[in-house]
Amino acid sequence: MPPLIRQALAEASDAPGYPQTAGTPALRAAIADWLARACNASGELGVLPTIGSKELVAWLPTLLGVGPGDKVVIPSVCYPTYEVGVRLAGGTAVRSDSLTAVGPDSRVRLLWINSPSNPTGQVLPVEHLRKVVAWARERNVTVVSDECYLALGWETEPVSILDDAVTGGDYTGVLAVHSLSKRSNLAGYRAGFVGGDPALIRELLAVRKHAGMIVPAPVQAAMIAALGDEEHVTAQRALYAARREQLRTALTGAGFEISHSEAGLYLWSSRGEDSWKTVDWLADRGILAAPGAFYGPAAERRVRIALTATDERVAAAVARLT
Repeated sequence: MPPLIRQALAEASDAPGYPQTAGTPALRAAIADWLARACNASGELGVLPTIGSKELVAWLPTLLGVGPGDKVVIPSVCYPTYEVGVRLAGGTAVRSDSLTAVGPDSRVRLLWINSPSNPTGQVLPVEHLRKVVAWARERNVTVVSDECYLALGWETEPVSILDDAVTGGDYTGVLAVHSLSKRSNLAGYRAGFVGGDPALIRELLAVRKHAGMIVPAPVQAAMIAALGDEEHVTAQRALYAARREQLRTALTGAGFEISHSEAGLYLWSSRGEDSWKTVDWLADRGILAAPGAFYGPAAERRVRIALTATDERVAAAVARLT
């Protein structure tokens, strides 16, 4: 945990009053400034802190009024909480990476994209993001981009959906979800935020106030410190990069094929067999991986291997693989 973030949390620990659901003015400014810098977003943004990003992913369809009869498009291979969120709202999840395949269905209310992807590490190019936004606006569909791994590009530079090259400063119908869990090691603090269309942000705020979805005041102070410092992010990236290189070399040497994985915290790997067989093969060597079956039927022959273990545990895994 970066010391400056821990210090900010400690100094704000005397917080007997209710925190602001919208975030303090200082936190809102820190989020907006970070989005402008990191996402190349020059327009007028609405911003809102969230209790990590997972709660937002799970509850966003409900918060935006998705219900029975409505459809939400999610990636064909994706983080399971996208589908869980649609089910909580009573809607129907449609797995598709092709807008053509979705067609002109008027029941589509929401479309999720995830770049860099969890679990695959795939990064969507600017041209694709522009097409998604244009398609959605023609149909009055809200686009939500999960960009929690944006700071972790390895072989390519991820682009935010808020980037001027995508939206030109107009965020109508567009939201971007971010997390400090990855870039700042704040998973234990539950610190995330969403930015984009000011009208949608106001709608979310109005509901979240009554639902008690409030980021604690000390965590808000810690978020300000985290968003204002890049040195700790650079140091964290270096740790992940070293682990990634070691694991990638060991996995390919052991006969694995690595797909995508150009960004993010995972190596999307395959031995050309059912994912559960690969999980068993790794488990026999004391290595834990997530089966691709968790992420959708299209991923049943792959496993997700994370870079988040300690250096000592990664070294042990490498030794067992080689």
